[in-house]
Amino acid sequence: MENLAPSSSSLSTGAPAGRPPMRRGPPRFILPIVGVVALLASLGAVKATQISSLINAGKAMQAAGPPPDAVGSATAKSETWEATIAAVGSVEAGKGVTLSNDAPGVVTKIHFESGAKVKHGDVLVELDTRVEHAQLASAIARRDLAGTNARRSKALVSGGVAPVAQLETDDATLRTASADASALQAQIERKTVRAPFAGTLGIRLVNIGQYLNPGTALSVLQSTDATFVDFTVPQERLEEVSVGVPVRFTIGGVSGASLEGAIAAVDPAVDAVTRSVKLRATAADPDRKLRPGMFVKVAVVLAAKRNVVVVPATSLVHAAYGDSVFVVEKRPEGDAKPGLVARQQFVRAGELRGDFVAIEEGLKGGEEVVTAGAFKLRNGGSVTVNNDVGKAPERSPKPDNR
Repeated sequence: MENLAPSSSSLSTGAPAGRPPMRRGPPRFILPIVGVVALLASLGAVKATQISSLINAGKAMQAAGPPPDAVGSATAKSETWEATIAAVGSVEAGKGVTLSNDAPGVVTKIHFESGAKVKHGDVLVELDTRVEHAQLASAIARRDLAGTNARRSKALVSGGVAPVAQLETDDATLRTASADASALQAQIERKTVRAPFAGTLGIRLVNIGQYLNPGTALSVLQSTDATFVDFTVPQERLEEVSVGVPVRFTIGGVSGASLEGAIAAVDPAVDAVTRSVKLRATAADPDRKLRPGMFVKVAVVLAAKRNVVVVPATSLVHAAYGDSVFVVEKRPEGDAKPGLVARQQFVRAGELRGDFVAIEEGLKGGEEVVTAGAFKLRNGGSVTVNNDVGKAPERSPKPDNR
């Protein structure tokens, strides 16, 4: 009976009698979690390595600084320039008028075409004078009759047949008739427009059959005998200009149009508004390049000469606080950054001639200045020079028409 009773160990474990007890393993979700954690750890290590590389590269780039800017350069030259006074002038003809009629009437004849050359006294336009010619014929008949009566009275008075009063009356009648005929002849002349001087006509503004009021413009007549250029200079330069001082003219838009001349007159009065003095210069223009109304650049050539430093005009950097140029220099020895550096130098610019500008102060001859790309530079920035691209500056530039 004792052998059939279960043992206390079998009851406590719940295992069948005669088997060893079962061991429980780890839960199933632990292994995926461990895999994910390992993957994240490896990715974190890779990203940490990449970030560290980027930080090191940034520090290296910060230590090296920005890359050098590519610029063009030229050498500042010391030259001797003639002293001049620059001005803007307007071309004026020696004689020029707008032709117009003096009396009203209808145009019956036109004796010119646009742009024609005429001589002094040439008939240009005739107005209808049929009424005036009829009146003139009547006046001439009265004048002739009065002349006959006056001669008859003179003979009778000489013979003592007629009184002197009769002769005086006839003489007065003759003078009146002659004056009437002269007045009508002058009226006819007023309806004939003639060239007041030799020159070239402009565009014709009238047609046959057109009724003209007094003063209607017919055309423009410009003399070709002489050409003047009028310009002004500040009153501070008045002592430097006088009659006979040579002047040089440059015409914009006309190839090879550089003419010589001289001051012909100086206005004795100073303009109260602009405080400038008006001058007139003659221009030697054998090829007839100057036309009235043209804009020209004027340079009054003075006797004095001056030494200046010349650089291309593109070197100047304009700003509200002053003009400056960038000078290309080598970095000092021992500098950790070898190569070239751009140093900003403030200057005082002077006269402009063609593509060049004179530097009055702030620059020495022989220094290398930036001519292209200066707008993007900063003081002390690294540069590299490349002069393979770009057109060389000229004293008298002639841009190509496109």
